[in-house]
Amino acid sequence: MLAGRDRERAAIAALVDAARAGRGGALVLTGPPGVGKSALLADALARAEGMTVLRTQGLESESPLAFAALQRLLRPVLADCVQHLPQPQARALRAALGETDDGPGDRFLVFLAALSVLADAGQHRPVLAVVDDAHWLDDASAAALLFVARRLQVERVALLFAARDADVRTFDSGDLPRLVVGGLDADAAGQLLSARAAVAVPPDVRDALLASTGGSPLALVELAEVLTPEQLSGRVRLPDRLPLTEGVERAFLDRYRRLPGPARTVLLVAAADDSGRARVVRQAATSLGADEEALATAERSGLLRVREAAVDLRHPLVRSAVYGAATSTERRQAHRALAAALSGPGEADRRAWHLAASVLEPDEAVVAELDAAAERARARGGLEAAASAWERAAELSPAGDAQAGRLYAAARAAWLAAQPVRARALVDAAAAQAGDPLLRSDVLRLRARIEWNTGSLDTGRRMVLEAAAEVAPHDSQRAREMAMFAVALEAFGAHRTGTADPTALVPPPGPGAPLRARCFSDLLYGLDAAVRGDWTAAVPPLAEAFTLAEDLAEEDLDLLPNLGIAALHLGDDARTRHYHEQLLARARSTGAVLMILYSLTRVGFAELATGRWTAARAAAAEALPLADHSGHRGLAALPTAWLALLAALRGDETVEQHLADAERICTDHPLGILAEVVPDVLQWARGVRDAADPPAALHRLEQIRSPITRRLAATERIEAAVRAGRPELAGDWVAELAAFADATGSAWAQAGAEHGRALLGEGPEAAGHFERALAAHAVTDRRPDRARTQLAYGAFLRRSRRRVDARAHLRAALETFEDLGARPWADRARQELRASGETARRRDPSTVVDLTPQELQVARLVRRGLPNRDVAAQLYVSPRTVDFHLRNVFAKLGVSSRTELAATALD
Repeated sequence: MLAGRDRERAAIAALVDAARAGRGGALVLTGPPGVGKSALLADALARAEGMTVLRTQGLESESPLAFAALQRLLRPVLADCVQHLPQPQARALRAALGETDDGPGDRFLVFLAALSVLADAGQHRPVLAVVDDAHWLDDASAAALLFVARRLQVERVALLFAARDADVRTFDSGDLPRLVVGGLDADAAGQLLSARAAVAVPPDVRDALLASTGGSPLALVELAEVLTPEQLSGRVRLPDRLPLTEGVERAFLDRYRRLPGPARTVLLVAAADDSGRARVVRQAATSLGADEEALATAERSGLLRVREAAVDLRHPLVRSAVYGAATSTERRQAHRALAAALSGPGEADRRAWHLAASVLEPDEAVVAELDAAAERARARGGLEAAASAWERAAELSPAGDAQAGRLYAAARAAWLAAQPVRARALVDAAAAQAGDPLLRSDVLRLRARIEWNTGSLDTGRRMVLEAAAEVAPHDSQRAREMAMFAVALEAFGAHRTGTADPTALVPPPGPGAPLRARCFSDLLYGLDAAVRGDWTAAVPPLAEAFTLAEDLAEEDLDLLPNLGIAALHLGDDARTRHYHEQLLARARSTGAVLMILYSLTRVGFAELATGRWTAARAAAAEALPLADHSGHRGLAALPTAWLALLAALRGDETVEQHLADAERICTDHPLGILAEVVPDVLQWARGVRDAADPPAALHRLEQIRSPITRRLAATERIEAAVRAGRPELAGDWVAELAAFADATGSAWAQAGAEHGRALLGEGPEAAGHFERALAAHAVTDRRPDRARTQLAYGAFLRRSRRRVDARAHLRAALETFEDLGARPWADRARQELRASGETARRRDPSTVVDLTPQELQVARLVRRGLPNRDVAAQLYVSPRTVDFHLRNVFAKLGVSSRTELAATALD
């Protein structure tokens, strides 16, 4: 019987009805133990007529087993739906669920496969999926289900969670809708008591019981069973100390302690078990002396139920009460018996964990089982489970390198699973144990990587450089790579402290050395010179590194990002895009979400510079949810900053919201390697926003520190200085840009320097600089800067009374600004044209601007000829979501086929 709960039932019914209509979603029920969350789930399942019903539950003892709960949820529909998945997803899901050993090991492919399975099941009949005790879900299942829950908007799927508040473990549901389930009111409590008690319960007794239980339905039910009819009817006074004053758990424990010893053994084994299979529990209990009668006695107690081949405990509190009441020796014996009962090949992970719980001292055999379990978890994308297994294996290993190696493996898995705090603690413990120089170098490199991404950039640089110096006598290539990382960090703002010179740690490799070693060496020397501002020395080795990279494997994930950094420093837009698109393609094909996120945000430098603003906006918008779901919330700072800058450049009123969002992220989360770049992009955005107030704009733009961002914003900065009456400052910035252009041969830098000289000059001299700037612009891809020069030159010619000559430049500038959607500059160009005597008709804005970022991403991938399922795989959504967005694309662009879409310009 479900007493009361009209509000909760209405909310659940609304969720289910929306899913039936193709508007899927999720809801999280939260509340204390025994408040009735499970009853609400059961009620929802009972009312799900005509729906496919799926269910799973988090189990405390199962929490180290990757994807265990997800497997139970999907099992009823898996066979029918998995055959429709794209091959990479199907392979990853089968591997994650232990059906094969050849999965790619990236858990986000598993997440996407789970979404696709549920979406496919929803195509046949609406789906109601319920997840009880979500706080005890294994980490991998929880991450997968949260990923799915945020992508159900156009699916016929309702996902309903129930989780305890303020427990040992919490279910961090983030931004999902939540419904707090409280205690029953007096009327509902009276109904429940009357249904459970054999006598009528008067209001004064009801109110006393309600006050003592807080309206907990489970507590009221238990009281109705343990109090006498005389007490419930009010004929005998209620005891001063009710049986539940120390919690519902006490009532279960009292019932447990009244049982004979063998029956208690059965219950302890069931509480320690994580398989839920009657055979396993019976076999383990029998080995500890419990017979069939003991099982029957435990079942008659009401604390344990046997249904066909399954065993379950009456309530999660029974499990915690029974397990907690046992001695440590009794618990170890139960786990040892369960390990012996789990003898099948598919039980290896469970067996390993029960063995681990059965010993206190180092044990090589148990460690070997845990190592194997960790490898299996890692291979199927269960990184949290892999970290847990290696951490426990380290605890059972002798001190020294054996322990350090396992702690390092656990730290790597935790880092990749977006658990930086846990990873830092594990890698620190590994560093304290590692003696082997090569192992120690790997440990220290990971520690430095965690630091420069989530903590201090300066500390991260110092750490990796010290590690490079330490390993140099033992492995020159390891030292060279880490020295290059240190210099790359300097290129992003880390300060060079101490006397150690990264380039002096190891000699450069000879001409016959492997290409990879030579490429790293060239990057090391080139970036070191770039950091020092010695561009004459920087360009040759960096150019050689680019040449060597052409013959290296594209999937070298250590080299590609650093080649991209080198291209960024040189302002080589084509190579910046090329390397990051290589990274992005590789990451999309393997489902490596953090690398997708990295590539999407770094390619923004080139997209912004070359005027591919629509693409830049789409990439930033795609990166945001990936950052949120990756566990590294600080990674959302750069895409949010890009959105703020793009909004400012386009005169979009959303700029303030993006700026506020970015500031909040910067305040709440460490930025690591982006600690200089993100504030610079935000200052640039504010400078553009404040363009109508030159002193205010200049104040913002003067604060940009990163050389990369200073050069990207060079035109903005120089113009602001001139307009604010600071010609000497503008002259300094022009000289800085000209020196860079002379050393690197960069045409866009040459054009920017000539543009600045023109602004500072007068008469024919200024006109000559403008002409030279336009000649340099003609061989670059930086359309926004070219249009800025055309606007400035046109305005100069108009003021010089050369109105006819001015119009061609102003028309060209206006066309570019309208293509870019740069409304403030388009308005200025239009005003200048009117002042020149020509009225420019306002062009109809491109309908491409009306596309949402996700619609644009869908359109771009469809134009490449990809079917909907492949597009869905690359964007981490379902095929139905792709179809939904594609219909919107067709409507907004006025096209009716993929062929017409392929012929439509999208930027």
